[in-house]
This record gives sequence, C-alpha cells and structure tokens, in this order.
Amino acid sequence: MENQKFVIVDLETTGHSPKAGDRIIQISMVIMKNWEVEETFTTFIDPKRSIPFFIQDLTNISEEEIKDALPFESHAEVIYGLLRDGIFVAHNADFDLSFLQAELERSGFPKWKGKKIDTVELSKIVFPTALGFKLGDLASDLKIPLNHAHRADDDAMATALLLKKCWEEILALPIHTIEQLHKHSFKLKSNISHLLFHALQIKRKSVEDEDGFIFYNQLALKKKEPTADYDELTSAYPHSNQEKTALLSKQFPHFEERQGQFQMMDAIWDTLQQKNEIMIEASTGVGKTLGYLLPSFIYAKQQGKKVCISTYTSFLLEQILYKEIPKMEKVFGMKIHASLLKGMQNYIDIELFEQLLEQEEHSYDETLTLMQILVWLSKTETGDLSELNLSGGGQLLIDKIRKVRRNDNPYDFYERALAESAKSDIIVTNHAMLLADLERLEPIFQSIDGWIIDEAHQFIHAAIHRQQVVFSYAQWKYYFGQIGHASENGLFHKFQVAAMQTGRFSKQLFIQLEKYFQITLERFEQVMEDLVHSMKDRRQPFLEYRHTAFLKELSLKKPLLKEVSSALQSWIDLAEQASNHFRHHGEELSKESRLLLERWDYWIREWKMKLAEWDQIFFVDNHRHAVWIEFDKRHVPGSIRIYRKPIEIKEAIVRMSQSLRKNAGIVWTSGTLTIPNNERFIAKDLGISDDVPVLKLEAPQNYYAGAKVYIATDMPDIQGVPQSEYIESVAAAVTQIVQSVEGRCFVLFTSQEMLKRTVELIQEAELLNDYLLFAQGVTGGSRMRLLKSFQKFQRSVLFGTNSFWEGVDVPGEELSAVIIVRLPFSSPDEPTFKAKAALLKAKGKNAFTDLSLPEAILRFKQGFGRLIRSSKDRGALIVLDRRIETKSYGKEFIKALPDIKIEKLPLQHMVKDLQHWYNN
Repeated sequence: MENQKFVIVDLETTGHSPKAGDRIIQISMVIMKNWEVEETFTTFIDPKRSIPFFIQDLTNISEEEIKDALPFESHAEVIYGLLRDGIFVAHNADFDLSFLQAELERSGFPKWKGKKIDTVELSKIVFPTALGFKLGDLASDLKIPLNHAHRADDDAMATALLLKKCWEEILALPIHTIEQLHKHSFKLKSNISHLLFHALQIKRKSVEDEDGFIFYNQLALKKKEPTADYDELTSAYPHSNQEKTALLSKQFPHFEERQGQFQMMDAIWDTLQQKNEIMIEASTGVGKTLGYLLPSFIYAKQQGKKVCISTYTSFLLEQILYKEIPKMEKVFGMKIHASLLKGMQNYIDIELFEQLLEQEEHSYDETLTLMQILVWLSKTETGDLSELNLSGGGQLLIDKIRKVRRNDNPYDFYERALAESAKSDIIVTNHAMLLADLERLEPIFQSIDGWIIDEAHQFIHAAIHRQQVVFSYAQWKYYFGQIGHASENGLFHKFQVAAMQTGRFSKQLFIQLEKYFQITLERFEQVMEDLVHSMKDRRQPFLEYRHTAFLKELSLKKPLLKEVSSALQSWIDLAEQASNHFRHHGEELSKESRLLLERWDYWIREWKMKLAEWDQIFFVDNHRHAVWIEFDKRHVPGSIRIYRKPIEIKEAIVRMSQSLRKNAGIVWTSGTLTIPNNERFIAKDLGISDDVPVLKLEAPQNYYAGAKVYIATDMPDIQGVPQSEYIESVAAAVTQIVQSVEGRCFVLFTSQEMLKRTVELIQEAELLNDYLLFAQGVTGGSRMRLLKSFQKFQRSVLFGTNSFWEGVDVPGEELSAVIIVRLPFSSPDEPTFKAKAALLKAKGKNAFTDLSLPEAILRFKQGFGRLIRSSKDRGALIVLDRRIETKSYGKEFIKALPDIKIEKLPLQHMVKDLQHWYNN
C-alpha cells in the first residue's frame, strides 16, 4: 500500500452522543504513509460547555487545562485538510467520525467522504484469541506503548501502531486465508476489504514459502510439528526427603521442603504401585499439583503405562499442561510427553465449518465470526473453540460447527488429540470427558494405569451437569426460525424448491411437512401459554421478578404435551424421508444442492435432540430428578427455561469409578474434601467406600503468616433487614475496603442478582471511579478472561459468584483481599436444594446439618483458598456476614480455617486496621 495515506484519529469528548449536545475536548491525528508516521496534530478544543466530572476522571483533562483552548471552528480547516485523500482510522471509528462530522458541519465544512477502517473490527479478525478488544487490552498484549489511556494523543499513536501490527499480521497469513477473508469482507462495517485486497496483491507477487501450513480444500491450517523422540527416564523414585529435596532443588533454587507435599508424593506412589485407592485433602500451601505430577510421571515412564489427570476447570487444565509440566521437564532434564484431551464438542468440526463458509447468506455477526475462525485456524494447534473471543452472535454460529460425531478426516483436531493422547505418558482431561467415557461404545480410557482425579469434590457437579437437561423457549424459537415456513425464504422453502426441481418429488410430501411443522409450532406455543397460566396465581414472596415452580406442582395438559412430541416426530420422519430421496435421486448432486442437503440434515439431527429433551422433561419418570420451570415475568415467554437435574448422582459415579478400579490406582484429591466433624461428607457423595483412607495434609504454619481474617461486627443482620438496605451497606463496606488496600480485591457473592445490584450501586454513586471493576455476568467475557483482565491492573476489583469461589489462582501481590459478602449457603428456594432437602427429610435427616451447612463450609474454605497461594503472600479475608459470629454454627466456619489471627471489629475500625496492616 505504497503512498496510501492513513489518518488515525482519536477524540476525547464530553459524552457519548453529538446529537445530545456532547462536544470534542481534545483531538489527535496521526498521519501514516508507507506504515511510517509522517505527521501528528494534537490540540485541546473548547467545547463551549462544562466537562462532566466522570469525563475529567477518565481522561485527566480538567477545565483548567482547556481554559485557553480555541473552539473547533478555529482548527476546522487544518483538520479537514489532514483528512483529505486519506483513509480514516479510529478505534471504534463510528464514534469518532460522528463527532467529527457534526463539528465540521457546525463549522460550515462539507461532510467528509472517504474510506474508513475501524481497528476494533480489524483487531477482532486479526487477533481472534485476544483477551479483549479495548485499546488498552490490545496495547498490553501486543507490547504497544500506551502510557496515558484516554488521552487523545497517546490513544491515537497507539491506534496507529495497532493498525501497523494488524497489517503485519495480515501479511503473515497464508494466501488461501487472505483470499477467503477478502471474499467475506464486503459485509463488514468498515473498509477492511481495501487492506485485504492490497495484501493479496503483495502475496501474489511474492514467492514466499508456506511450509508452516497444511491445506484442507480452501482452508489453511497450522502445520503440527512432528512429535519429538522422548528420552528414557533414568531417575528412580526419590523415596527419602533428602532425595526429593535434591531433585527439586535443580529447578527451584529456593525450594522449601514441605512435609505435606512429600507425604502426598509417597502416598500417591504407593497407591499407583499397588493399584489401590486413596483420598487426599491437600490444603493450599501443600503444593498439590507438583505433589501428584512427580510420582505420576516417574510411574508412567518406569512402567511404560499412562497416567490420566482429570480436573474440573479449564483454568487448571491449562495450568497443568502449560505451567506445571514444563517445570517438571526442567526437574528431570527431559521432555514429558503430555497431551490435553477434552470432550468432542470443545473442538471445531472443520467439515461443518467449510460447509457453513460456502453458504451464501450470513449476518454481520456470522460474517465477522467466520473471518475470525479463518485466521484462528491458521494459528491454532488444538482446534479448541474456547481459545476464541467471540461476540454473543458469534457463539450461536459456533454451536453449528462443534464436533458432534467421529470421522476419519486426518485434518480433524479431535481425532488428532486422540492420536496424541495414545502416545502420551500423561493425559490431562476434564471430569466431563471422563464421565462421557461411560457411554461410549469404544471407551477411550481403557489403557490408563493410574488416575489422579483433582478437584475431586467437583466431580459431583460434573456428573450432575452431564445428566441435566435444560429447555429454553428462546432456543426452540430460534430452531423453528431456522426451518421457516414454505412462504418464507428460509431453509424449508429452499429445500422444497431444490427438491421439486429434480422432478422426482411429490408436492404432497412437502404439504405434509409444512402441516406437521405448523402443528408442532402451534401446540408448542399453547404449552408455553399453559405453563405461564398455571404459574400466574402462585405467590412468589421473596423473588421480585423471577417466577419458579416444580413441574409436578403445576396442572399441565398432558394431551397437549403429547401432541407436540407426536407432531415433531412426524415432521422428523418425513424430513428424513425427503433427505434420503433427495440424496439418492439418481444424479450427482451439485455443490449447492449438497450444501443445502447438509444443512437440512444438520437441523434434523438438532430437532431429534430437541425431541429427546422434550420427552425427558415431560414424560420420563422424574422421581430421582428435580424438574422445574422459571422465567422473568418482565420477559414472557422469552425467558422461560425448564431444568431437569438429578437429585442424587452417587449411582452414576459409583458405576464409573468401579470400571476405573479394575485396572488402575485411583487418587481423589482436592483442597477441600473434608469439613470439621464430617470427614467423609464428600466421600459419601462420591460413593467411595469407608475402607478408602482419607489423608489430610496441612501447609506449614508459617505458610499463613501473611494472612489475616476480619469479621465486621456492625453490618446489618442479613435476615433482619430488606435486601436493598443490606446491599447499600455492602456497597459502602466494599468501597471502603477497596480504597484501604488500593484495589486487588475479590468480592464473592452467592447471588448473581445481589452482585449485579451492588455493582450498579457502586457505579451509580461513582464511589470507585479510580478503579477498574470486573463483574461476572455484568462485564462481558468468560471467567478466565475476567480473571486475566483483573490481573493486568493494580487498581482493580473483581466481583464473582459461584465459579470464583474456587479454582482461581492469583499469586502474590496480585490479590490483597477476599471479601465474603454473605456466608455461602445455598438459597432455600433453589429448586435442586429444595428437592434434596425434601429427600433428606423423608429419610428422617436434617437438611441443614446434613446438607446446607456442610456445603456452605466447603465453599467458605474454597473462598479462603483464593487468598494465600505462596508463603510470601499477604492478604486479608473479610467476612461481612455477622452470622459467622452471632449464630451457633458460626464456629464451624471458623474451625474450617487454618490457625490464623481473627479480628472482630466495627467496619470503620476494621478499615483503619486493615489500612495500617496493609501499608506496613
């Protein structure tokens, strides 16, 4: 793109909308030619109105700073001249351009016309796995200097450098990928097609070697490096403490001997050797991961067998493979043959993706996602879809290209992962994958000689999740929309036209298909109306908007439910008949017909699963399951969801673990397997025999020297005041605590609604404007993306619910405090809990002492476990729920903590003490 002029612009403004009277307060322009900066222009602008305080805080531009600034009209001619003959570039181009056009019009200049490039849109395509697409996030990831974010001069220069990085990244792509990107780029919102066209011109002239890629039809995939030869292990297992210390000191010069860790290693070594079973609770500080990796690796190499490590969270999977195993490689001075294996649906099906790519009609979100995947395929080594950072619309498309069935495609990522695991010494997988193996005709994990089941307490949740069924009204409506009626230009209409053109189809078949589709849709809507009507008269005393009820409590019209099932089955039968007839009508199908047939077959498979879901919810015996409906009365019927969850899961877990015990030693381990006065609470839920020992390992006492616990004594009684009043108190307390330790806080909730309202209150009151707030379910992104974003900034706060109570590793100074808003009891109105409680009551047991309290204490222990991740860490656990002090069961929570100092203070005294302790 020689001599192409790019005008990179960034504005600071008084607000978000020029139509609402907001104006520019600073403009910066960077002129770039031949990918070098030729000229810059920056000035403050008099906006002719006051600057809101939150804008002053955000930009650090004060009224004082612009008091001598000239109005936009004084700069308009220079600005318009700089824009002339250039491509307009900005990070969120429509925002900046809308302000510029309004100011130019106000100054008597014509509307600027030309090409524009939005670096947000471009970055999403070029860097599809980035943690975030804000300019600050991208600058941090790509090592682009950005010293003062939200100042136009620094932001404009960072955007210019980002544009150049994107260009370099495009040129590094294989030509096949650029061709596909260019083909789809005309539906984008900015003129990225212009960049891609010039990249194609350059690539076509060059004779660059594309050895780093392999090609599946028109898709370029990253070539997998050949598997290296692995050395034989000469080291024997280090039985004595001295031998262990000597071995580990090679990699860790400042290695601290931990008696608990060495005990764990020996216990696991013996269990694997003798093919026994053991439960090991290793508290934070024991060094659990290293504790099982060392004996597992030596055992696998010595015996020529495989050891499989199963865990629950993706975070721990990645940590084991990419952080802990490389440490072990340094300890032994050799490469460890380890592989990651997830369930099939975690991987892309490249055949389905290619078919989707060939289809003509795609929405903007779908087009953007397709382009992101094209770039990602040229870079990914795993094909794991979780690597992608996609919009909500993109996630819908992703569900269409997940791997759902096995094939012999040598380019398939799942098959590649299976092949890799067959050659590995250590396989790292997740609990869901392990449980799924029970149902496979050809089990994958038959040749495993040793099992380490980490996060063992979560095995129960994984088993429940695997057996649960979730019905969503919105999803069913989306599925209906994908088929469409004959009168609409949807899939049904297109399939009918193509089929009738063959001259071999009876019109009657499609009349019948349309009839059963219409019956299914009509009866479905009638069932939804019936469900909502059945719940209208039910009182919901504690829940303002969310209505919930067990299905068995409602008077539903069974014949109507059966009509949906029957009509849908008839439609599926006819749809399959039409598909088979089309496929075998005697002539070779055209490419268009083949793609159309693939889409038709895809939706038949999807509707079969939907029918199975319907029958399971409404017709299968549910005495061992909790089945309930819930919806938000503000969004009916769109918010209707029906859940079917098992009440007891022990039987499925016992069946699975029995098959494992035949050939292998099994180690169940976690930081939380026991609670005071109930050592076998988790063991019983897992169906583990009383003969299996539970080994409890504690960290050395000095490990927690940097920890402190505070209990606020003057917070309102959570059960004695309205929730809104308690939330106000929580918001005030969180604000003061965050300011006293200057950020780096986790705030843990048990309710998403309470979290959301607390964050909203803090934001509305502008109490923490100097801090970056990341909130689960409020801020976009997955749990891991929120965590990584939180870790990037010193003055940050992360608000989380269930999944942040455990499995999150934030070492050292990256976490100063964990604030527990309320003791983590399950809500008594939560349907699964209610069903379990009723079952316990029927057996003559106490639901509080046998279920509610043990579960809450386990979560509490997990919450504390987030705080201290090494002996050098310092941090405070702050409990805002007074019940820990005022209720008789409160001491059970305290007993679950290590022996550390506990301060019970009014909030104001606590904040001062915390500030003094933290600063010293």
